[in-house]
Amino acid sequence: MTEAATPITLSASAAKRIAHLVSMDEYTGMKFRVSVSGGGCSGFQYGFGFDDKSEADELVVERDGAKMVIDGMSLMYLAGSEVDFIENVGGSYFVINNPNATSSCGCGSSFGIAM
Repeated sequence: MTEAATPITLSASAAKRIAHLVSMDEYTGMKFRVSVSGGGCSGFQYGFGFDDKSEADELVVERDGAKMVIDGMSLMYLAGSEVDFIENVGGSYFVINNPNATSSCGCGSSFGIAM
């Protein structure tokens, strides 16, 4: 599946950061995993991590050599989103620009969706 056809995209800066991280010995051969779980101060929370496994039904998004994996349950909350990487004086972090989120917390790691 090409990036243009995926329901979630990876920004150039996020792809660059992921590629850098997986070049480190600790993460060699791994994929960047994005997930959504219940909890957080707004109802759902984003999860970021690295995994060397992926299931056949999971979405794999590739950009500039970086691979991001998303499970089907998380994908339904992330459709239309972009995963980005921000670097500024406040720090550096991954962020999800999620058009489905109707509310979020101050730290940006949790969100709510109107049902």
